[in-house]
Amino acid sequence: MRSALSLRLALAVLGVLLWAGASLWVAAAGGPAWLLLLTAFVAVGFVVDLVVVARRKRRGEPG
Repeated sequence: MRSALSLRLALAVLGVLLWAGASLWVAAAGGPAWLLLLTAFVAVGFVVDLVVVARRKRRGEPG
C-alpha cells in the first residue's frame, strides 16, 4: 500500500465483507432482529466509506 487512501480502501473492503457476512450469518441463524439491523447498518457504513474513498482516489487526491 502506497498511500493512506489505499489502506483505507482495503480496510473498507474488508469491513464490507466481514459485516455483510455477519449480517447473513445472523439472518440465517435466526438471530434477533436488533442484531441483524446493527450488523447491516455497520456494513452499509463501510459501503459508504468505500464509495467515498474510491471517488477520492479516482479524482487523484493525495493521501
